[in-house]
Amino acid sequence: MITIRKYESKDEILWDEFVVTAKNATFLFHRGFIEYHKERFVDYSLLCFNKEKLVAILPANISENIVYSHQGLTYGGLVIQSKTKFKEYVLIFQQVLNFLDKNKIHKLFIKDLPSMYSSIPSSELEYVQFLLDAENVKIDISSTIKIHDKTALSNNRKEGVRRGVKNKLKIVEVEEVDSFWNQILVPNLLDKHKVKPVHSLEEIKILKNNFPKNIRQFNVYSEDEIVAGTTIFETDKVAHSQYISGNSDKNKLGSLDFLHHYLISEVFKNKSFFDFGISTENQGRLVNKGLISWKEGFGARAITYKTYSIETKNYQKLSKVFI
Repeated sequence: MITIRKYESKDEILWDEFVVTAKNATFLFHRGFIEYHKERFVDYSLLCFNKEKLVAILPANISENIVYSHQGLTYGGLVIQSKTKFKEYVLIFQQVLNFLDKNKIHKLFIKDLPSMYSSIPSSELEYVQFLLDAENVKIDISSTIKIHDKTALSNNRKEGVRRGVKNKLKIVEVEEVDSFWNQILVPNLLDKHKVKPVHSLEEIKILKNNFPKNIRQFNVYSEDEIVAGTTIFETDKVAHSQYISGNSDKNKLGSLDFLHHYLISEVFKNKSFFDFGISTENQGRLVNKGLISWKEGFGARAITYKTYSIETKNYQKLSKVFI
């Protein structure tokens, strides 16, 4: 007997405890991360119970009567436990859609979680969206290294690392993010793309304070002057570069090559994957050729971040799956 209800603030401990033991969740799904920008989104997260036991959660928000697998998160989906079998997953998903349909919400946009983030196989959504005749509305390409099976650096990346050594660059993990944000990241994004970081300085400071073991800042210095850096989101299996930026001398100094070679070969050598993040723009339909080429120079290759659009009325199609 599956029942669904909306998340309330009193559910915070229950929610976070579920995330810790789920097979397909990361620290991004904790309420302390979801709610750092709660003024931007109207929360519509769901809790799914089998009788009185919590068996699944869906981080989500609502906008113009459409529910989204939370727009403030890079990835999402229906979060479940390792012991949840496929038949129960289908039943839970069916009841989620039924709940939305009864509440006159006719469309759900849901993001998949790339497989590298899951503790065990977790591709249920990919099959269920097929059964529901969902529309694949967005695919982003990210570049990822399988650390214990990585290919060699390209000659360009090797040369960049050599320049970093020659220029006596120094890499330091720091607690503060102010210097990277104010001196490197924000000026670069404004100059090159006329945009600001997704996270403001105050927001990233809040998040880093909430998740000090998961959000780490590495800066590169030349004669004690910051010249480059990256902000890493670290999960159990993956080190993900959330922000990467260097000053105008980054190619001359080799700062970004030097930094990421060090992170991959030393700091995160015991992780399963190092993810450079997406190189796509325009809702996934354009690829930044120079950016993806730089990442592939480290041996990174493509993985996808997918978003599906599902008509909630199609929940009935899941009643005829099993024979």
